[in-house]
Amino acid sequence: MHSIYDHVLLAFPSPFLFRHLSHWRFFLRSPPRIVPPRKGSGDLLRLPFSRFNEMGAVESEVTEAIGSFFYDTAAKVFIAGHRGLVGSAIHRKLLALGFTNLLLRTHAELDLTRQADVEAFFAAERPRYVIVAAAKVGGIHANSSYPADFISVNLQIQTNIIDAALRCAGGAVRKLLFLGSSCIYPKLAPQPIPESALLSGPLEPTNEWYAHRLDAISAMPTNLYGPHDNFHPENSHVLPALIRRFHKAKISGAKEVVVWGTGSPLREFLHVDDLADAVVFLMDRYSGLEHVNVGSGKEVTIKKLAEMVKEVVGFEGELVWDSTKPDGTPRKLMDSSKLAGMGWEAKIPLRQGLADTYKWYVDNVTNH
Repeated sequence: MHSIYDHVLLAFPSPFLFRHLSHWRFFLRSPPRIVPPRKGSGDLLRLPFSRFNEMGAVESEVTEAIGSFFYDTAAKVFIAGHRGLVGSAIHRKLLALGFTNLLLRTHAELDLTRQADVEAFFAAERPRYVIVAAAKVGGIHANSSYPADFISVNLQIQTNIIDAALRCAGGAVRKLLFLGSSCIYPKLAPQPIPESALLSGPLEPTNEWYAHRLDAISAMPTNLYGPHDNFHPENSHVLPALIRRFHKAKISGAKEVVVWGTGSPLREFLHVDDLADAVVFLMDRYSGLEHVNVGSGKEVTIKKLAEMVKEVVGFEGELVWDSTKPDGTPRKLMDSSKLAGMGWEAKIPLRQGLADTYKWYVDNVTNH
């Protein structure tokens, strides 16, 4: 049984897409290559060179596609879905890093579900890098009410972009990053959830990808939150829903806020700016057949989360738990040790991120 605590299931609906992405590799005939930090890479890379040597991760020869993204700031980068929660954070991050040739298209300018339009865009613009952050998303109510809509729209978006990057850009696309969702894993997956839990095991390498010469990688983020989140009263996820409800109760002078369940389920949350940081890191430093989990590595109970939101919002009434309602999956934690081993970690504490998100909500949603 689903509850408000379960993240989007159909935002990125096709686990098989990850398998097909693994086919479109061009140079990886050995385990993923990780290169040591370079001057100017900032605090994204924390492991010293000696630590990389200890890990046995440094190779004498590194392909051009690895370690070059940070320095390719004049290249065309297409961010699909740049106005959404994830895409807007990636947009901000790349601007801060000095990227000057970002390709941004609104839905009115480019309908990603229209194959011919997407193909024409790639043929004309020929981007060097592609980040797929576009999707039709919603909470458990929307997912359960309109499942076919989510599947249809998202498969069209994903297929059109990836296929056009492969066939229509004249070989210009050097690297593509596809963003999935942690809810693509089985409900009863081992905790913390390793990358190998997808489908029946690790992605299977084949020889098909040798012919395509497209460096395609996949990232699997945990539950996300932050500026530009969806605060819709019916279609939002647990964290923005709590922010909206506590704010509404505060403004109306309500004496209590009722939340479903016991508050005992454990969840992991990642600020979207941290995800953007990880996306840039992976674009520059990772090439491999297997997707990469992106999480904070820290769990919080829904009860503690609600109490933190209550405090951040400044609601002084009572928090009431309706234990007659379902709790959802007891625990959902990503195993992000693979990414941590490369030298990346989340920076934004949950409380700080909540305050940041609430301020954005007040400034941009409540007054419109």
